[in-house]
Amino acid sequence: MLQIKDQNVLPGKKTAEYIGIDGTNVKLPITLIAGKKPGPTVLITAGVHCAEYVSIQTGIELSSELEPEDIHGDIILLPLMNPTGFEQRSMSLVPEDGKNLNRVFPGSADGTLSDKIAYTVVRHLQSKADYYIDLHGGDGFESLTPYVYYAGAAAPEVSACSKAMAEQVNVPYLVRSATATGGAYNYAASCGIPSILIERGCMGAWNPFEVVSYKEDVYRILHHLGVWTRETAPKECDSVELHTVFYPSAGQTGCWYPCFRPGDSFKKGDRLGEIKDYFGNTLETYAADTDGILLYQVGSLCVLKGDTLLAYGESTALVQATR
Repeated sequence: MLQIKDQNVLPGKKTAEYIGIDGTNVKLPITLIAGKKPGPTVLITAGVHCAEYVSIQTGIELSSELEPEDIHGDIILLPLMNPTGFEQRSMSLVPEDGKNLNRVFPGSADGTLSDKIAYTVVRHLQSKADYYIDLHGGDGFESLTPYVYYAGAAAPEVSACSKAMAEQVNVPYLVRSATATGGAYNYAASCGIPSILIERGCMGAWNPFEVVSYKEDVYRILHHLGVWTRETAPKECDSVELHTVFYPSAGQTGCWYPCFRPGDSFKKGDRLGEIKDYFGNTLETYAADTDGILLYQVGSLCVLKGDTLLAYGESTALVQATR
């Protein structure tokens, strides 16, 4: 039997309910699916950042499509972790406290709303999980090329299992995370739960084709884990692993003018972009520290001091092959 807070789901059953965040009036939508046959428990979340619409819609559709008769084990599915942010279009932040929810894990029962949401997810959902898939994308001001992170700062067996999960995702780039703090999936991995974070979709938009691709990613992972019993769509591309990722941040507020698009390759020293003031004067210029591949960047004209401007991964062999 699958038990989450006061909800009990018998094998072969499925329920879609809300769970409350203690000490608040916020409730999270959650679908619980108890498979007809025993197996591991997989947690799937989306909407940590509430303008990452492709991931949210993917979670909503998976909640409807997944059925107990096709599952060995249990699935916990939370398609929208930041509902007030979604309803207020606050993009990266929880509006009640202005925090980035993905930076506060494991949270606290006595903190602000972000802390309490993270605490609830850790205590009641992650604690039940054998594996964790966190669905993300570019936020409302971010453009990106699809890629996947796997937990690297964890026990060797957890990292290896996480990488095997990530290798099921149909994206061109795979990144080994070097941190064990902050993010929901990193924290889960530090607790011994193999975990990945998928990036697909961006700029506050979504379409059915991206959602189909995202669902196929999840189904392949579930099949790999022995949880999903039906056949899945084959993976179409080989993922290149990027071993080091750079995250330069804006030194000043202004207008951002990038030189490349996500997925583009470049050489060390190439100009990546510049920040200008409101008169068109250049304030800062950014150059590549290494040969690399652009994973994501600010896609809006506005950039704020301290924002991550872009992320690029080091892959000398790939850059040389594509030049």
